[in-house]
Amino acid sequence: MSSTAFSAWFRCFAGCGATYALSEILVRCRACGGLLDVVHDEDAWRQRSASDWRALLTARASSPAFVDQSGVWAQREWVLPMLDDSQIVSLGEGRVPLVPMPTLGRELGCDRLWVKQCGHNPTGSFKDVGMTALVSMVQALRQQQPISAIACASTGDTSAALSAYAARAGIPAIVFLPADKVSDEQLAQPLSSFATTCALDTDFDGCMRLVAEFCERHGVYLANSMNPLRIEGQKTLSVEICQQLGWQVPDWIIVPSGNLGHITAIGKGFKLLRAVGLIDRLPRLCAAQAAAAAPLYAAFRSGWHFQPQAAGPTQASAIRIGHPVNVEKAIAILKEFSGVVEKASEDEITQAWLHGDRHGLYADPHTGVALAALRHLREQGTVQPRDRVVVISTAHGLKFSGQKLRHHRDAPASDRSAKASLGCNPPQLVAPRLDALEAILLPRLRRA
Repeated sequence: MSSTAFSAWFRCFAGCGATYALSEILVRCRACGGLLDVVHDEDAWRQRSASDWRALLTARASSPAFVDQSGVWAQREWVLPMLDDSQIVSLGEGRVPLVPMPTLGRELGCDRLWVKQCGHNPTGSFKDVGMTALVSMVQALRQQQPISAIACASTGDTSAALSAYAARAGIPAIVFLPADKVSDEQLAQPLSSFATTCALDTDFDGCMRLVAEFCERHGVYLANSMNPLRIEGQKTLSVEICQQLGWQVPDWIIVPSGNLGHITAIGKGFKLLRAVGLIDRLPRLCAAQAAAAAPLYAAFRSGWHFQPQAAGPTQASAIRIGHPVNVEKAIAILKEFSGVVEKASEDEITQAWLHGDRHGLYADPHTGVALAALRHLREQGTVQPRDRVVVISTAHGLKFSGQKLRHHRDAPASDRSAKASLGCNPPQLVAPRLDALEAILLPRLRRA
């Protein structure tokens, strides 16, 4: 059965029942203004048995075809099945490692811990697996109608993904960033892909409002996670996790959460797996937020009554969002998955990514948020010691190398013991003599 035997369309998530072809350019329902979802013909999926789906995915994992080497497009029947292989815009995204972390897990009170290293994607974050789907669809649409450019608002990672995939496709890209609120490493990425980059004196929510108005007024295609096409690519992460665990379902998935598209997508991926018979139960989900930007946590604690908030400063800049566009979808997913929401202070975030770094993760601050949330859940007894837990590491620590260097090299403490108590590892300035090196190194070797 070819991928063209499958079909998908937009449907209003708000429940008014309106449907639209995926070839229509819209991100909200024309009838009621609600968010849209991509809906698939699940009966067509079920024409294949679960064992046939497993065999297909296994065969594609060793296929020499570039489209099959993408973790997203190896699942193309479940993503955007109407696309021809020639329309797919890929940089080899997906298939990122699921790394067992038993020692780190034991230190957190969780014997079975894995970290899904989404930072191994082409531009260094999970955003690539969604952007390949969106830009591929735009590539196909441009064969039928004029689309002058693709635009997004970003806290850093979305702009990197959009600019790279648009450059791959030869489509102009425009990105709106909050000025001085993304790392230099993140800013360098859209500039290097020659996207038109606008730094605005506002926060992400202000950038989001302006990019939506600009796109509607000028016919530019909107690439933010309000657009449900990205969620179709991002949901493939759930399939990867189960495949890497031998088709076993984790007990918990912990997801750094800002605009809430990612946790929505992960939930959708597990529902897909259940629909085709590859799993028979769902994991529990935890949305992990920085305390300075935790509107979903506040909603969870108040019986899911959501109120937007002004997001405060946080080192976890990608999730510094006070009015997430996918909040309705995320709340629905969390309810269905018996999910919870946790938050972490700035000190907890720092200590958590330092803890991960001691085990080789080179973790970004958002992974720190998720690890801190796991510590909270264990202390509360919500996560049990033998639960199988997957922490989603959303981006590579290389995007935050400047922050890490400043922490270790430029910490305010003046003496070595104080720096060590802060988890700092400053470079040792040593005279170029063997005795000087021995004075520094031998005590460390004796402590090892």
